[in-house]
Amino acid sequence: MEFGVSVGHISAVDYAQHGERLGFARCWVTDSPLIRSNLFATMAAVALQTRTIQVGAGVAVCGMRLAPEAANGVATVNALAPGRTFAIFGTGNTAMRMLGLRPSNLKGLREYVRVLRALLHGEEVDFAHGGEAHRVRFAALDQGHVRLDPPPPVLVAANGPMGQALAGELADGVCTSLPRGGTMAEVMANVRRGAAKVGRNLPADFHTAALVNVLMLDAGEPLTSPRVIAEIGPAVMTNFHYLVDWVRETGSEPPAYVRPVWNDYIAFRRSRDAADAHVKMHATHYATLDPDEMRFITPEIVRALAIVGEPPELVERLRELEAQGLKQITFHPPFARRYEVMEKFARVVMAKL
Repeated sequence: MEFGVSVGHISAVDYAQHGERLGFARCWVTDSPLIRSNLFATMAAVALQTRTIQVGAGVAVCGMRLAPEAANGVATVNALAPGRTFAIFGTGNTAMRMLGLRPSNLKGLREYVRVLRALLHGEEVDFAHGGEAHRVRFAALDQGHVRLDPPPPVLVAANGPMGQALAGELADGVCTSLPRGGTMAEVMANVRRGAAKVGRNLPADFHTAALVNVLMLDAGEPLTSPRVIAEIGPAVMTNFHYLVDWVRETGSEPPAYVRPVWNDYIAFRRSRDAADAHVKMHATHYATLDPDEMRFITPEIVRALAIVGEPPELVERLRELEAQGLKQITFHPPFARRYEVMEKFARVVMAKL
């Protein structure tokens, strides 16, 4: 199994460099323009200052830019790090919510990935925009402004069965979140269903990746300890924020593990951030923990949204996931603790796998 680090700040390229030294195989660069550095500028900075680590957009948001522009960004980085570039594209939650908008729909993601992947393979493809459609392709490739050889792999990020099927239909891999995206058996069943729909045989190098919230416990440490809350809190609350939008828009009941605190949390949000909740709720995305939200983190929520255990338990769980078909995981430590968490994970977990 491969392991990845995540970079969102252009000033934190040294984090990717240190991850490379520790044996992390991939660097995901986040795409959330109102809270992170520019996606392709950061990818370029990482590509220029590393030698072996794979550099990719993870997760790039199809609503942020036109597909040909995104293809250009990926192909430009591929000119800096040929064979080390990849891209994961999804409908986008935080990036779109920060604009007060909903994520793109599955139809839009399908069309986006179709155009982008075709361009990255040097093909001519129909591209529609503003009510017009035209055949487009990369030109002047001999000038070396972009590089398509080898074609950067394109993955679809999806937690639902239809999105995972889309990955099997037209992408080079699937990226999901665990445990939110289902079991690996369910993910791969959905992928194969999508491939079968179009008569596609999945290639042997079809990639499977997951964003996983990982909590390494010390011996006998409770889930209520201040260290635990500080370390896993930002990731847990990021997933909690997703649920707030999902429940509001679908009218569904919140999952059982959040119900004991749900009404209090919604009341808290309404009383404090009613005017610009779409900005304030998502501003801490994976990086920090709002002190006023700490009281809503329960052991049940932590266990539901993270892989939890002392190092031997984590090693066993990751081996199980690898046996089920997962090839790579990335996780987002809180920004202030990112070096500490990365180094400990490499020492006590990766070294045992």
